[in-house]
Amino acid sequence: MNILFTCSARKWGGNEAWVLNAIKALSGKHNVYLAYRESVVGERFAVPTYRLPFKNEADLYTLAKLVSIIRKKNVDIIVPTKRKDYVLAGLACKQTKAKNILILGIVRDLKKTLINNLVYNKLANGIMVNAYMIKDVLLKSPYMIPEKIAVIPNSLAIKKKAVTPVPKKKPFMITSLGELSERKGFDFLLRGFARFVHELNTNDVELIIIGSGGQLENLKQLSQNLNIEHLVTFTGFQKDPYPMLLSSDVFALTSKNEGLPYAILEAALLDNAIIATKAGGIEELLIERKHCLYVKYGDEISLSHKLLELYNDGGMRKKLAVNAQFTVEKHFSPEIMEQKMVSFFQKIQQGNN
Repeated sequence: MNILFTCSARKWGGNEAWVLNAIKALSGKHNVYLAYRESVVGERFAVPTYRLPFKNEADLYTLAKLVSIIRKKNVDIIVPTKRKDYVLAGLACKQTKAKNILILGIVRDLKKTLINNLVYNKLANGIMVNAYMIKDVLLKSPYMIPEKIAVIPNSLAIKKKAVTPVPKKKPFMITSLGELSERKGFDFLLRGFARFVHELNTNDVELIIIGSGGQLENLKQLSQNLNIEHLVTFTGFQKDPYPMLLSSDVFALTSKNEGLPYAILEAALLDNAIIATKAGGIEELLIERKHCLYVKYGDEISLSHKLLELYNDGGMRKKLAVNAQFTVEKHFSPEIMEQKMVSFFQKIQQGNN
């Protein structure tokens, strides 16, 4: 099978990690290609790549190049990963025999609009999501049907022995990872962490926030206002965050909305006890007090109490970390991802949509 992924992202994130691991899972048995926008994305891939402008949904140059690639490489399936890609890929498929199968990695309530109907239905032959909650929300839209949506598990394999942990500045280290945007809830994390520090009345803890984004200055100011700036480190974007994750005791995900974030899987494979909000499809993977501790978004007191519990109870930290790691290793292999993707691709090709 010949498969073309497109990714117009300007920076690296969880969605791009999904594409990288999907391509790794497929490339052993299939011919896989990537059309990308920025070198920070394209440089990570070991398959044939094409750098295109992806200016907007009406970028005729990019559209023409996609059509050319599809015809030259006899592409069967094109897999776009961003909104503008969805449209351009859909239009390219209308001019060729290729099928357009979108990746959607976050819960998105599609309003009954002509644009949504066009992008997610008329121009799309199928949609791949990584959590059943995303599928359930999509199916609330009147123009979506179950047969066009497949839940495909992420793939992730980390060679932990090849990761060298960074030195810890404090005995107890908490990490979090993601784009510094409002949706990720880092302001909530900082407030909960501040309560935890003040209740514990110690400086033997640290919070490492890995990532870049538009909220950086606001978050730095908030940490100063909360009088915890000496315990919080903003690392900026890290091409390889694994050494920090391997050093940390607890990983906190405090998002308002997610799909099934890669950061959770990475943290689990790198020996972290996890605290998370019930965002997106996380509950489909992790069970309360077996794999993680849950907090309600915005409940700073609960978050501080959960941090305090894990600080005081090393046995609980170990139990959660071991169970979460076992679950991720069991359900998120490249083989499972490849099998489910190809099965869905073949179903769409046969016209069962």
